[in-house]
Amino acid sequence: MLQEMTGKPSQIFNFKYFCDKYDIAKSTVSEDIAMAKDALKTSAQGELITISGSLGGVKYVPTISEEMSQIIQEEFCERLTDSTRILGGGFLYTSDIMYDLSFVRNLGRIFVTKFKDFEADYVATVETKGIPLASTIAYMLNLPLVIIRREPKFSEGSTVSINYFSGPDQRVQKMSIAKRAVKPGSKAIVIDDFMRGGGSIKGIREILSEFEIETVATGIAIISAKPEKKKVDSFVHLVTLEEVDDFEKTISVSPNGNIF
Repeated sequence: MLQEMTGKPSQIFNFKYFCDKYDIAKSTVSEDIAMAKDALKTSAQGELITISGSLGGVKYVPTISEEMSQIIQEEFCERLTDSTRILGGGFLYTSDIMYDLSFVRNLGRIFVTKFKDFEADYVATVETKGIPLASTIAYMLNLPLVIIRREPKFSEGSTVSINYFSGPDQRVQKMSIAKRAVKPGSKAIVIDDFMRGGGSIKGIREILSEFEIETVATGIAIISAKPEKKKVDSFVHLVTLEEVDDFEKTISVSPNGNIF
């Protein structure tokens, strides 16, 4: 049972399903679920949540402990402070980290722990480097992934596009979303890999609002300490990029100690 539930995170399994599949009594299922809960708690690999009612059952959510979250954040900082990542202009090469699916899975568990009770309908991100993290979180929360494009794709049919200001130089950029990708009146969790001033995140929220979609949570892997004042508020980040010194070839990164 545990193997089946961990293979389909956040999917509700009715007790009757296990009774019929394994030809056992409901009381036996309840006892097995209790043991599975203890095993997950001991191994810190997530939790089983019981849902009451006729449509209820049990689901596995890949949460993480605060202690393990701190360890992962510290590893994230350590990997980011490699001086060979400096690209100039205060930018860092992070693609190898953001496409390391094993590590991204651990980052995703932190956000899942924080956002699991928000009752969202979608996980949304803008292409490209935020896609692995967003897709991991969408999988763990059993939610559809919505990818907002920089340019509309003919294969996506009718789209809605907006212009937004991005970057320290306030460049005007465009993003678009397929009309069939979302349903009006829904709720979304927005995920991105990096935020400097918050222009892209603000743009994502604005384009979702065109469909009357409420952004209930925002998660960012890395935020820049500068500028201090962002265009958005109410976001959760994992680490802060404090400073990149091109001359000294040093990088200062700090973990967010206030996630939970």
